[in-house]
Amino acid sequence: MEVREIKALIALMNDHGLVELEIEDKKGKVRLVRGSLAPTPVANSQPHSAAVSVEPGKRRAGAKVGAKADGGAVELASNQTLVESPMVGTFYRAPSPDATPFVEEGSSVRKGQTVCIIEAMKMMNEIEAPASGRVVRIIAENAQPVEYGQALMVIEVD
Repeated sequence: MEVREIKALIALMNDHGLVELEIEDKKGKVRLVRGSLAPTPVANSQPHSAAVSVEPGKRRAGAKVGAKADGGAVELASNQTLVESPMVGTFYRAPSPDATPFVEEGSSVRKGQTVCIIEAMKMMNEIEAPASGRVVRIIAENAQPVEYGQALMVIEVD
């Protein structure tokens, strides 16, 4: 299944408040399960609200643009862009536990450079910098779950 198809399924889950969705077609089978960082009582369970987000590479000065892991928001200056998670999965800063991270705060990056990995369904997905610049803040915690659209890091654009 292609990433755009998975994104559409995630949107479908959000629109209808689904917690789990499993689909099988000629391309294969995909099972999406929405997790939460804190246990929620079953009788009162509410769907997660979608984070307000900006397409990777787009800038919105002074706007709340992405969900942090703690439910807060990220403020961006006019010369900053946000790297967001394109999927639900586990965030990793390095290609393996004993390797050096792809980037550190203060690292210079070029557009298309791998800045982290999101593991989803046993597949490692390289996440690329949406613009050239300097990493000013890494928001997501290494080896922690991330949601679709969650803020991962902030890049100050050249």
